[in-house]
Amino acid sequence: MLAFRRAVEARELDVIAELLADDVVLHSPISFKPYHGRENVAKIINLVASILQDFVYQREIGAESDNDHALVFGARVGDLSIQGCDFIHTDTDGLIDELTVMMRPLRAVHAFETQMRARFAESFASS
Repeated sequence: MLAFRRAVEARELDVIAELLADDVVLHSPISFKPYHGRENVAKIINLVASILQDFVYQREIGAESDNDHALVFGARVGDLSIQGCDFIHTDTDGLIDELTVMMRPLRAVHAFETQMRARFAESFASS
């Protein structure tokens, strides 16, 4: 997960896309329905990066050789602190094939959701 962590923290979004499997699935904290495919998931990660400020991974759980990892993060949405965790599964090729994101506290998640829905509509309407 070191490559993914470095790419996210450095905001190297093109590198992040290269670490995703073609059939990657993203489970979002604000959507009931999962998102599928490298292009869609990379685009969503880009949108999230434009909203979360002062983003930093605080802890990594799982050995590098494992297929399951958890990356605990902290960030801000406006003046609200938000904490979350990326639960990541990699396939046999070492590519991310499943990403589940959880966030707290609720007030910050609502602020994130408001911004994300607006940017999502703008970004995916032009697709």
